[in-house]
Amino acid sequence: MTTTSTEFRLTAEEEALLPSDADVRFYAEHGWYLSGKLFSDAEIDALVAASDDYYDGARDRRLPNRPAKLAYWEPQHGQVQRHNDYVHYESDAIAAILRKPLVGAVAARLAQAEEIRIFQSTMIYKPPVASEPTNVVPWHFDKHYWSCCSSEKMLTAFIPFHDCGVEMGTITMVDGSNRWEEIGTDDSTVRHFAERDKSQLDVMLAENAAHNGAEVVRIPMEIPKGHMSFHHCRTYHGSGANLSGRPRRAISLHLQDGDNAFREFGLSTGALAGYNHDSLVRRTAEGYPDYSDPVYCPTLWRS
Repeated sequence: MTTTSTEFRLTAEEEALLPSDADVRFYAEHGWYLSGKLFSDAEIDALVAASDDYYDGARDRRLPNRPAKLAYWEPQHGQVQRHNDYVHYESDAIAAILRKPLVGAVAARLAQAEEIRIFQSTMIYKPPVASEPTNVVPWHFDKHYWSCCSSEKMLTAFIPFHDCGVEMGTITMVDGSNRWEEIGTDDSTVRHFAERDKSQLDVMLAENAAHNGAEVVRIPMEIPKGHMSFHHCRTYHGSGANLSGRPRRAISLHLQDGDNAFREFGLSTGALAGYNHDSLVRRTAEGYPDYSDPVYCPTLWRS
């Protein structure tokens, strides 16, 4: 599953879709970016078909073990919001689309990095049930869960399978929160938002905004089919209920720059913070999890 340098090329039409210098400055200041149309309708339709097959049980391979905090919806879980990690590993059809070099090239421009690798991919399905509590994603930022990562440049592409707006519970950014100085952190911040009380996360957002003398400005991402949003690993974001009559379907594609590596991040228990990868990826010469393992963390782009 390695990738050769000859694959990291763009057409002239694709190069025109890369973020401009002004876009890169905007991303650095605001913590988010809305792309042009990076996927054709045919590519998105193929992604929908592949995800339908996945939900029906199709797999090209399965994880050799189930990490402790793996998100993995199965039919018996019912009409809750579905999250399925490692779809880029388990489905070749999904991986073929997600690994489009243009996506990595856009991320590289925004992160000002020479190399971009996949860190994780999570397929998401919000059922059209307005009262379903799992459809509401509270305010959080991703770096909290990546405390064992050395990079501060990591970012996420949110890729809906259709036009996605407020009614469907689109992803919403807290503008400029990527630049805030964080206060009030403790071990609890490394826990996923699903394991924490929503009101506690609301308080954390308000307290950090007040500490930075900032207003909490929420920007819903209105994303047409084939487009996507990108956000910085320290940008607060969340999403609301799906009030439409159809499912909100998307992939959250977490990305790492080429310099990212495992780092020791101690917890008050004396243990080290970790990630699901740690039981899957190969080891470095020092015995740490290798976040450049091409099987689980393939390279999307290299300058």
